[in-house]
Amino acid sequence: MALRIGFASQKGGPGKSTDARGTAVGLAQNGWAVKIADFDLNQSTSALWNVRRMKRGHSPEISVEQFGGMAQALAKSGDYDAIIFDGAPRASKDTAAMAEACDLLVIPTGLSLDDLEPAVALADALHFKHAIPVERIAFALNQVGDSQAELDEAREYLAGKPYHVLDGHLPKKVSYSRAMDVGLSVIEVSHKGLRIQAEQLISAIIARATALQSK
Repeated sequence: MALRIGFASQKGGPGKSTDARGTAVGLAQNGWAVKIADFDLNQSTSALWNVRRMKRGHSPEISVEQFGGMAQALAKSGDYDAIIFDGAPRASKDTAAMAEACDLLVIPTGLSLDDLEPAVALADALHFKHAIPVERIAFALNQVGDSQAELDEAREYLAGKPYHVLDGHLPKKVSYSRAMDVGLSVIEVSHKGLRIQAEQLISAIIARATALQSK
């Protein structure tokens, strides 16, 4: 069965698609056949990103397809080693269905309470209302600024919740957004230090998902 990793957010802007693309590329770099299921039918951000990627001939190749629901996406999962679900820009009724189908559901969040509280609210809804096991829900810290204190406080806040917090984080850097403008992912930026930072988070996502799948 294909490895299934979902990315969801309660609000726009935390880097959901950024993490999804990086995870897809990370798996593909290791020889996995990967598809991103893009559920953003209005903006098509991952689909358009992949068009830019194909036009520039970047490798490895990533398959991206838009879907209106989980049933259609799951029907294609048997053709791939891994399927990455890039959820709609904000949580919807389909988010629970996505979480139920996934080995791991990643909720990206920034460091402010304006970001953390909605992220935790989404995790709580998935766990308490839809019975998604806590171990299958993980937070990824994105849009991290220069304050180590703020990062530490965010991790301390999330440590008080029952969900997994992934190692690593994505700093808020123009290099990442510029890379995606030309069809690259955060683990393909030219700046070595930023690439290593991104690889730490993406590796943590993949390791968590594969460990859960093997149970």
